[in-house]
Amino acid sequence: MKVFLVAGEASGDRLGATLMAGLKRLMPGVRFEGIGGPEMISEGLTSRFAMDELSVMGLVEILPRYTHLKRRIAETAAAVVASEPDVLVTIDSPDFGLRVARQVKAASDVRCVHYVAPTVWAWRPKRARKMARYIDQVLALFPFEPPYMEAVGLRCDFVGHPVASETLATPVDGLRFRQRHEITGPLVLALPGSRRGEVARLADRFGETLRLVLSQRPGARVVVPCAAPVADLVAEKARRWPGAPILIDPRTDPDAWADKRAAFRAADVALAASGTVSLELAAAETPMVIAYDMNRLTLALMRRMMLVDTVTLVNLVSDTRTVPEFIGADFRPGPVAEALLRQLADPAAQRAAMAVTMERLGQYGEDPGMRAARAVLDGLGRRPTR
Repeated sequence: MKVFLVAGEASGDRLGATLMAGLKRLMPGVRFEGIGGPEMISEGLTSRFAMDELSVMGLVEILPRYTHLKRRIAETAAAVVASEPDVLVTIDSPDFGLRVARQVKAASDVRCVHYVAPTVWAWRPKRARKMARYIDQVLALFPFEPPYMEAVGLRCDFVGHPVASETLATPVDGLRFRQRHEITGPLVLALPGSRRGEVARLADRFGETLRLVLSQRPGARVVVPCAAPVADLVAEKARRWPGAPILIDPRTDPDAWADKRAAFRAADVALAASGTVSLELAAAETPMVIAYDMNRLTLALMRRMMLVDTVTLVNLVSDTRTVPEFIGADFRPGPVAEALLRQLADPAAQRAAMAVTMERLGQYGEDPGMRAARAVLDGLGRRPTR
């Protein structure tokens, strides 16, 4: 059995790796081709080119790279058709992956599966109907997504979110992290994003926000887990932040992954960019405030098309609005600092919403990678050999 996978950013790389691991367990001898990052490579993929080329977010931000990405789309689609795999799995990054799938379907009968349902419940609902022309199956991370896909005739399997099955640090790990860094007061996590554009846009306001928090809670310490692709930029920016932040830097810390998990468990509150990190924080039971900004034109276009009143996944999955969020011009250091201080003082409501979120995402159930692998094989009419 041959599977061609296409991932375009770190979150997709993680999903792809867990899917590959599941397929290897269920179908020994399965072969992989495609595009992915370090986690998929560790599962046996030889990436056709660096996944980082595809990590672009935003309607306006993609324009300067449009010609290059268009060429990569054509190259990738041609490679899929030439490879004749049993299935193409495009993972997240819909602006790239779905265009590849569309070209593949136009030139072949390769089965096309898209992993991570596009947010048609949030904006651009007509995408589901368009997808149904060339996508055969969708793998959804959230339990409320299948009806949106099924309404246009698409098979959609809820497989769960990988954060619900990831290994968490224990309270003892959190305590040891605090002791190692001599943290006796509040611990504030700062998570300014995993893309260079995000960090460049957010980091200075993160610093000003933290300055206001520390003026009210002078005993607090700031911990900054750096995402590997932007560790250099985060370290440069954080040097100008108050309170001598503690950096967890994968370039210098061989235990960065474990240290990040321990810091999540030890933290009293987090200031985070919008994204799946909110689910990681929920899994660790860490209260949070979300702050984000993007190109003004991109933001204006998205707001005109938005169908929901929040972008924070914990709010959406739990059907609450307990996580404060400050988006675009609303991201001002003063109000964000006040929200962080409120969460430090009273985190109970948010912790309840986080517990609901994790339950709905399938915590303690079968690993989502295995569920995704089973769904792909079922769609192909294949029975696992194990």
